[in-house]
Amino acid sequence: PIPLPTKIQKYTVLRSPHVDKKSREQFEIRVHKRLIDILEPTQQTVDSLMKLDLSAGVDVEIKL
Repeated sequence: PIPLPTKIQKYTVLRSPHVDKKSREQFEIRVHKRLIDILEPTQQTVDSLMKLDLSAGVDVEIKL
């Protein structure tokens, strides 16, 4: 797998709903991507990749 750049989205929110503007909390979402280049794929290879059972939050995109 070839690692592609990681996208980082940062969110800053106030900890208190009323006062204390200086007190903030930061959250971030990281999206890691990998590129797998399959040379001369067969129909069986494409079918098995499309039927992969992945955990939540993991996505596979296939381009032919």
